Parts: sequence; C-alpha cells; structure tokens
Amino acid sequence: MTASPIVRFTDVHLDMASDAGTVNILRGVTLDIAAGEITAVVGPSGAGKSSLMMVAGGLERATSGGVEVVGHDLSSFDDDARARLRRDHIGIVFQGFHLIPTMTALENVALPLEFAGRRDAFEAAQAALERVGLAPRLSHYPAQLSGGEQQRVAVARAFVTRPRLLLADEPTGNLDGATGKQVMDLLFDLARADGATLILITHDMALAARCDRILRIADGRVVGDERTQVALAAQ
Repeated sequence: MTASPIVRFTDVHLDMASDAGTVNILRGVTLDIAAGEITAVVGPSGAGKSSLMMVAGGLERATSGGVEVVGHDLSSFDDDARARLRRDHIGIVFQGFHLIPTMTALENVALPLEFAGRRDAFEAAQAALERVGLAPRLSHYPAQLSGGEQQRVAVARAFVTRPRLLLADEPTGNLDGATGKQVMDLLFDLARADGATLILITHDMALAARCDRILRIADGRVVGDERTQVALAAQ
C-alpha cells in the first residue's frame, strides 16, 4: 500500500517494573501499518501483543523508540493529549465489554461524543446502534443484554466517532463461536465501510486469515509479517 502509515513504530521498547526486577515486554519493534489496512497480531500468551496495542493507543508510554499514530508523535504528548487523540481518532474494543452498568445502551454509546462536546451525541449514538443491529435495545441496560449484544454496544461505541484507527483485543474471547463470528463479521464490515485501519489481536488463525496482513509477535519482537490471500486477491 502507498498510503501514509497510520501507525509507525521505530525500535520501540517497553519495560515494566516488577517484584523480580525490570521486565522487557517490547524489544525493538519496528513496523508501519497503512491507512485502511486490517492487521491481525498473533503470538503466544505473554508475547507482547496487548502491550503493542496499548502503546499504539497511547494507553502505555513506550520506554524508548518512536511512536507515531495518526500523524502525531506520541513522545511529545502528555496524558491529556493522548486522551484527546483517542477521543478524536481511535476506537478500542476489548475482550471485556467495559460498559457502564448504570447507563443504557444509548447512553453508553453517546458518552464519548458527550465528552467531545458533540450536540448530536444521542442522535449519532442511535445511528451507531442501528448500524450494529440494536435499534430495539436502545433503552436496555447492560444486564438486560446478552453477551453478544453487549459487545455490539461496545463496537457501536468504538465506531461512533468514525475513528481512523480501531484497536480490538480478543473481541470475541467472551463469546460463543457463532456469536463471535457475528461480531467479527460486523467489525470487518464496519472497518471496511468506514475505511478505518483495524489492528486485531487474536489467537484464532482462521480469523487472522480474514485480515489483510498477519504480524507474528514472540518474546516482544516481530518475528513474522505476511500478506494474506485476502490482501493478495485485492491487488
């Protein structure tokens, strides 16, 4: 792809303190992810997959190296600036749904728009919920929704700001196979429809094969980077 990278890591290291001493989590990761690309990140548990996503989302600060996201150098950003970047340009879907239990589906999805000062927050939230097939569930609370429905609310919340970058960390991990497939179909469809860049952390190689690219992470390093048949067929 010739588009400018949405994410660029240059020799990124991430170290964490522990009772046993410093733990090297990311060890010199260098990569570019292009606009509109759907990338799977795979590897064994503890390899650094989630940490890579956290650094890309500005949720963790790299110990050293360069991190550029949506054209911004994160090394110069304080916590508030990182939060604004996420609010304006990044959507995140976790394995856990992270919905606020005392808020309805509509209120949960409207929340990031309200933080951004959008006057049309509830109208946009309703449209986002309709996009994920939850029009009849606007006034339901999380406890009144199935797991699949709760994750659809989380997907709607991630997409409601029309982010340029979407980060998804094992988004079907708490769902059964059929429900998980429906949620992933939705994620792929929305990302491609919006032209969003999607970074998907998964242990499911069949799911990874549906992406444009597969990054393999082991021991905090990128050990494999391959284009899939999906990407090759699109050329």
